[in-house]
Amino acid sequence: MWPDSEQTQELLKSAVDGDDSAVNQLLNRHRDAVRKMVHMRMDRAVAARVDASDVVQDVMLEANQRLSDYIQNPSMPFHLWLRQLAKDRLIDMHRRHRDAQRRSVDRERSLNATYADQSSLNLAAQLKDHELTPAAATIRRELEERFLAALSELGEDDRDIIVMRHQEHLSNSEVAEALGLSSAAAGMRYLRALRRLRDVLGSDHSGNIGS
Repeated sequence: MWPDSEQTQELLKSAVDGDDSAVNQLLNRHRDAVRKMVHMRMDRAVAARVDASDVVQDVMLEANQRLSDYIQNPSMPFHLWLRQLAKDRLIDMHRRHRDAQRRSVDRERSLNATYADQSSLNLAAQLKDHELTPAAATIRRELEERFLAALSELGEDDRDIIVMRHQEHLSNSEVAEALGLSSAAAGMRYLRALRRLRDVLGSDHSGNIGS
């Protein structure tokens, strides 16, 4: 999901030398990844009130304003720094909207994307839109509903790390750096999150499948 790090490093070096075009290229090549992240993490109720493209624009503007500080002290890889800016802005936006309309937003709160254990992900990936028969389409909708219901029952930390690994396609080492954990601790948190997700899927609390 995130652009190649080698080219990013080259653009950062050019930005250090005062190349404004390199700064623009650097931000533009990460814009689509930021957009995907914002889309997958934005609360649907909030998304009905706020345009995701405006959030992305705000993130890129902040990144541009703070880039010199990052260059002087690159505490983490650029894409992790940029996603942290996006995540912080989403957290702040969700907090403000929940405070303003807590009941309605919390009632509608759900995730945009669906995830599960790898075997389930592989099954969903095999059901291509252009190949779906009506029966297959029904199966995929049921899978998605079940995954979404299962994720909604997980804690925030469990949901977050599953999203980071399966939707943002971050490696375990990148997740560890983003969360301030050791690689071993990040790996254990991920495995625990998957086990909890499997437990919820196995208990079939949603009632959408197997009833």
